Amino acid sequence: MNWALITTGFFFGTFKFLFAHWALYAAFPLEGLDSIIEIYLSISAGAISTMAVFYFSSDFMMERAAKKRKLKQAIALEKGIPFIPKRKFTRINKLMVKVKRKIGIYGITVLAPLFLSIPLGSVVCAKFYGDQKKTFPLMILFTSLYSLLMCSIIYSVI
Repeated sequence: MNWALITTGFFFGTFKFLFAHWALYAAFPLEGLDSIIEIYLSISAGAISTMAVFYFSSDFMMERAAKKRKLKQAIALEKGIPFIPKRKFTRINKLMVKVKRKIGIYGITVLAPLFLSIPLGSVVCAKFYGDQKKTFPLMILFTSLYSLLMCSIIYSVI
């Protein structure tokens, strides 16, 4: 077992999941199928553990952010400073709602963790579909399948 590869794979999988497979492939000399399995398991474990932390703590983080906004407003009003709240209907928010409506739960659970990063993608999935029980298992499934696909491509290269 290559513990350096496993540890690096775990930490790459936590945040830079989209490119983690190729970074490990470039950084460590691979020795056949055993190295590919180590890459798959370490990156998937890192991604799933981070996904769980951020998905299940997203409610707390969103409530905390709302409390901070209310506190800033109260402080501004207390000091007599006009408080200008952040816009809620920004271009990005409108785009996210449009994407949610077009691609649904399956598209969000596939694309958000990949392209937004695991932590941010997990929070987005929880915000949009946290009330559905199948959201987190779908995120795990699609992340594992993507990791398997990348490892298969790497294995075909060596």
